[in-house]
Amino acid sequence: MEKFLVEVSARHIHLNREDMDLLFGKDSELHPKKYLSQPGQFASEEKVTLKGPRGEMSVRVLGPLRSKTQVELSLTDARTLGVTALIRESGDLEGTQGGLTLVGPAGEKAIDSGVIAAKRHVHMTPADAQAYGVSNGDIVNVRIQTENRSLVFGDTVIRVSDHFKLAMHIDTDEANAAGISGTAEGEIIKL
Repeated sequence: MEKFLVEVSARHIHLNREDMDLLFGKDSELHPKKYLSQPGQFASEEKVTLKGPRGEMSVRVLGPLRSKTQVELSLTDARTLGVTALIRESGDLEGTQGGLTLVGPAGEKAIDSGVIAAKRHVHMTPADAQAYGVSNGDIVNVRIQTENRSLVFGDTVIRVSDHFKLAMHIDTDEANAAGISGTAEGEIIKL
């Protein structure tokens, strides 16, 4: 089976319009710093400070704006801040916790939900899914070959959309476990 790009998704935040206005000022806009592999997605110049019970850290705002504010952390980041991050697909915020205060240059806001550790996933177009013999929502195993730390990631969800580009996303904890700095290649395997 053909290999695909594996990218590391570092801690970040997605903001809704209301929270963008509160943190950065009314009618403020995100300014793209770097476009990401997924079409239309970008890392912005803007950053937010996350204040938790045990610490704080700065995270980049990803754009474009979304309908709900969502903080994506690794489990290590969550422990450092003193909060719980449930492992969820992006956008699945039902029952998630908060415990963070978001601080921007124009204001701050305590959140009571929306903190997640993103479930590892592979973005695919419908044509990619057909070629790999998978469907949206399938759970697969992905082998990543690296020097001295190759491993197989189980519980990897397939996400299919015409708006996606083929790539797997893992967080920094997962990248460290596989010895990845930058990008790697993965392949779906059957165990």
